[in-house]
Amino acid sequence: MRPLAGPEELDLFLRLTYSLDHELADDLATGRRLPEWMWVAVDGDRLLGRIAWWTNTAGRAPQALDFFDLAPELSEEERATIGLRLLETATAAVIPAGTQRPEFGRFMPADWREVPETRSLLESVFGALVATGARPLVERLRLEWRSGTPVPEPKGRLEFRPVRDREDLVSLMTLVMEGTLDAHGQADLASGLSVREAAELHYDEEFTHYSSPQEWWQVAQLPESGEPVGFVVPARNNYHHTIAYIGVLPAHRGHGYIDDILVEGTRILAAHDVPRIRAATDLGNVPMAASFARTGYITFERAINYVWDAPGVAVS
Repeated sequence: MRPLAGPEELDLFLRLTYSLDHELADDLATGRRLPEWMWVAVDGDRLLGRIAWWTNTAGRAPQALDFFDLAPELSEEERATIGLRLLETATAAVIPAGTQRPEFGRFMPADWREVPETRSLLESVFGALVATGARPLVERLRLEWRSGTPVPEPKGRLEFRPVRDREDLVSLMTLVMEGTLDAHGQADLASGLSVREAAELHYDEEFTHYSSPQEWWQVAQLPESGEPVGFVVPARNNYHHTIAYIGVLPAHRGHGYIDDILVEGTRILAAHDVPRIRAATDLGNVPMAASFARTGYITFERAINYVWDAPGVAVS
């Protein structure tokens, strides 16, 4: 069990496969990953497992554990033993003792439960996480609008204006947090954060790092009064164009405005000839998933998140 000696060992790490493999070289070059955050379990020339953390900005602490793979030829018992040892050994070296472990996130085929080999491999990974005190937080749909897909015409029920500044958006996000169906939002509130603090945390940790123009961010309002109805944040993150956040204020829910707002966000990005637009929503958020489907998005993958509720303890 050891970290990579440097970027020159990336080929070793790539002997196992995952959908984010193509991002690793650029992540290393930009500092979003460090070789010492990328660990392998090896037996001679055999790669038995690998694990890696990521951050969205060079110089920051690890924000997510997003690679954890075990060799498919291993037995279930071997995967359980090696997976647990790799996870604990690497975590003890990367994450300071007494601090919260970063959330684990994994992309998966939409039919992962129906394919025995895929399910067995993923359940071995999940089993190692649970053995260290993690719990599943949420399973999500990963959605994609593809170039050439028609964007529905605006219904004309709402007007849109650009977000003015941080306070303009954070105040609306705070209202949207009321009754949220989003598991991450619910977890933030359950942790003791106020709705305002949760909104500020989301803005500062995610939105401030987008490379795209803030002018794309839109507030939806009623034409007659200018009263805000909701908002959408179309953006470009480190990898894709995305609908980063969308919401309808509680006072205006139940009128189908989410479709109007999603269409506007999609229209803004599609006007820039992007090849695709990515989005995600919780599996349990049926109304949001239905809105994405009506706007032309397809489900191409699923994602799952595990969290540790207690700070980690160094392994000796």
